[in-house]
Amino acid sequence: MLGNIVVISAPSGAGKTTICDAIIKSDKNILRSVSYTTREPRKGEKNSRDYFFVKETEFKQMLKSKKFVEFAKVHNNYYATSKDFLNKTLRSGKTILLEIDVQGALKIKKQYPQSCMIFIMTKNLKVLKQRLISRNKDSIETINMRIKNAKKEIQYLERYDYLVINANLEEVIDSVKTIIKSLKYKIIKN
Repeated sequence: MLGNIVVISAPSGAGKTTICDAIIKSDKNILRSVSYTTREPRKGEKNSRDYFFVKETEFKQMLKSKKFVEFAKVHNNYYATSKDFLNKTLRSGKTILLEIDVQGALKIKKQYPQSCMIFIMTKNLKVLKQRLISRNKDSIETINMRIKNAKKEIQYLERYDYLVINANLEEVIDSVKTIIKSLKYKIIKN
């Protein structure tokens, strides 16, 4: 039996990394797809755990060699998902959790139509902006760019299977776990 692909997208600051971390810790049969990126590591991030940090020249060579199932340029940096890892994990019967932006999510859905697409959002953009400010990681210019991007991402909600509002972290984590558990009962239609 093939595994499942679960795509989680959210604007910056909506809590997707925290939610994905909790999901991964809760079930050994769920593996995180570690993306490749050209951006610099943030404080506390480790290569091969959080991302595979590569130079843009190396990224473009991998892209040319068709090593990625999807890629996107987000906030002036490239991100991509390894084709080999995705297919190998699917064959193993495990669930793959992809924490990726809307651009990448739509590419995954096109190539793997059975993918479960979950969009995480805050109650509104005002709450999202406050979260970005309170995490104290970005300049006001970067925060405004992230809000502008969030407005664009929200336009793709109808392409997702689920919308989960992150108002209470524990409830959101439980909701996402329930969605993932339900996939083992889903009838796959060709």
